[in-house]
Amino acid sequence: MDYDPDNIFAKILRGEIPATRVYEDDDTLAFMDIMPRADGHLLVIPKTPCRNLLDASPEQMAAVMQTVQKMGRAVMKAFDAQGVTVQQFNEAAGGQEVFHLHFHVLPRREGDRLRPPGNMGDMAAIAGHAEKIRAALT
Repeated sequence: MDYDPDNIFAKILRGEIPATRVYEDDDTLAFMDIMPRADGHLLVIPKTPCRNLLDASPEQMAAVMQTVQKMGRAVMKAFDAQGVTVQQFNEAAGGQEVFHLHFHVLPRREGDRLRPPGNMGDMAAIAGHAEKIRAALT
């Protein structure tokens, strides 16, 4: 399958669609999920075209995973979490909905349950969660 340069994450990277950005470096971007399954749910993507891990270069994977680890530590600190869930899906049959490589990073506490997928979050709350994560990065 080919990479679609008009996917929503490519549009976010180009600044055509707004996103609550939390962290970025030369190779990756981390931003808040607008349909969060947990407080602090964010996404990490490479800045270069890549459909999913099946076509990712070793360099893309290395850069993204370094940011996933950094963001995992940050969300645990920001939300006083006991753990972190990292999710990643490949192709439609594997659950992928946006065809740009991305990792979900969700802070978790013992006994909490993820919210159902597909429900829009409160943007003011999401902005507040982003501030907490940014503060945890410093």
